[in-house]
Amino acid sequence: NININNRGNDGGNVHQTVNIDNHDQVANINQYNGWRSWHSIWDYGNGFFAARLMSTRACVVSRMNRNAVPSLEELRKSTQEAPKANAPPPRTLTYTVTQTRVKNVKQFGSHIESLCKGVPTFYAQETQGAGLFVNMEGCTDLGILRFLGISLCGKIGC
Repeated sequence: NININNRGNDGGNVHQTVNIDNHDQVANINQYNGWRSWHSIWDYGNGFFAARLMSTRACVVSRMNRNAVPSLEELRKSTQEAPKANAPPPRTLTYTVTQTRVKNVKQFGSHIESLCKGVPTFYAQETQGAGLFVNMEGCTDLGILRFLGISLCGKIGC
């Protein structure tokens, strides 16, 4: 269990927790930031991640890009390091959220099913060259600690 306190883009405090279960190959990352809070499951065993967004009362599920997402070991190590003053900006992945609801959340494994149970769940697909192809309006940004930014774009929960 790791607790991270940092400042959000608006200068307010953001609190994140990271729980790593090496046995199940799962990381839970939660951000507590009022209405912009979110909870996520990174299921390395099944190769999917999901985020439950409090502001839209919806879940988004996608495949993990294993070339861009840190391993569980890298995640653990990065949570124990102090932020570097001259660190490069974090890598950002952009996903387009489909308007088609997932009918069977069980297909993504029990951890994601537990996270998304009872709320509309949508599938998202990683967008390459996001600035060229995606209308960036309607994006929800998830900053995973200090090393990965995720943008979920589309009308989530509508």
